[in-house]
Amino acid sequence: MTVAEFEEISLIVCIGGLILYMLFILYKLSEESKAGRYGTFIIFFSLGLGFVGFAAKSVIKMFIEN
Repeated sequence: MTVAEFEEISLIVCIGGLILYMLFILYKLSEESKAGRYGTFIIFFSLGLGFVGFAAKSVIKMFIEN
């Protein structure tokens, strides 16, 4: 395994873990603020768009390389 391969794998794993932790924080935020169904949806939708951008970047990169 080269250094570049290790860096790419560790980046994906660590960022994935960070995203899961941030989803947990969003859930706790909506629970503690008693946001309700609609408020929880807005919290996850608005703050979760960054996760979609990260995932889209990886998919687009994969298509460009192939």
